[in-house]
Amino acid sequence: MLTVSNYHYIREDFTSPFPSIFGLTPSQFEKQLMALMKIGKFIHPNELIKNIDNILKSKTNYILITFDDGLKEQFELAVPILNKLNISALFFINSINHIEKKVSLVHKIHLLRSKLAPKSLLNLISEYSHSDLVNLSSLELKKAASHYNYDTVDSANLKYILNFKLPKNLQHELVNKLFSSYFNESRVIKELYMTKQQLKELANKKMLGSHTHSHLALGLLKPNFINEELLKTKIYLNRLTNQENEFVSYPYGSKEACAAPVPKLAKELGYKIGFTMERGINTVKENKLLLKRFDCNDLPLGKNEKVFKDEYSIIYK
Repeated sequence: MLTVSNYHYIREDFTSPFPSIFGLTPSQFEKQLMALMKIGKFIHPNELIKNIDNILKSKTNYILITFDDGLKEQFELAVPILNKLNISALFFINSINHIEKKVSLVHKIHLLRSKLAPKSLLNLISEYSHSDLVNLSSLELKKAASHYNYDTVDSANLKYILNFKLPKNLQHELVNKLFSSYFNESRVIKELYMTKQQLKELANKKMLGSHTHSHLALGLLKPNFINEELLKTKIYLNRLTNQENEFVSYPYGSKEACAAPVPKLAKELGYKIGFTMERGINTVKENKLLLKRFDCNDLPLGKNEKVFKDEYSIIYK
């Protein structure tokens, strides 16, 4: 069986006027790795390419560490800890940050949410769109609470509206307009994302994969746009590293974001292993292009480790 743990932000300080991200400090990250070490065996991502069937069939609890978004802090703060503990990991990047020198929309939203209160942003969306898009149905409210279970109600609703409900043209217009008022994009690019040299170092260790080009929810796009999002990053990584990239992590990772024909198109482009954010253990029955992952907050020492304990009750006995 295979347990996959996913991380985003690793930093010493998460204070901001309004909480907008959830991550771990380096100390918390190291402690969690030590806790995971007691209940499983860490593997190199390349083992999935070579031996995925046997790994999924095995009764051994194999553990893979992954990181989304290609953030510089992951390389500077997490990699030294991984090296210290002799653990490999898989880092997924968005090529828009490197090809177009643009900050991913999701990170623009994170940064704006650190400056503006959720209700203020909801009001701005309502005014800008001249619609009732900020009014969620009971089903949408449940989806927002489920997908963003570590956020307040207002923050969860805001993130759901921005990521899944607001038309993309309005989303881009509003977020880009606000972002340019508060931040310098060139400066954020240099400070937030890994350098090409850092990417190459990870690639040399076969620890680099695609998080698509623009960090969009693929399942909500038309097939030609899904294909483009998957292909651009694949080509970029292949050329940058002189290697065939075979790993993909789907942005947001929800059922909607990974819905058909996403895995089929990924397979046709040569991806062999794909990761969602559906929580759970991976066994032999899994679609290899829709493998499950736990958020780090769901794992031992995390905010909601009960998710992990319930799934792995046998291990905890």
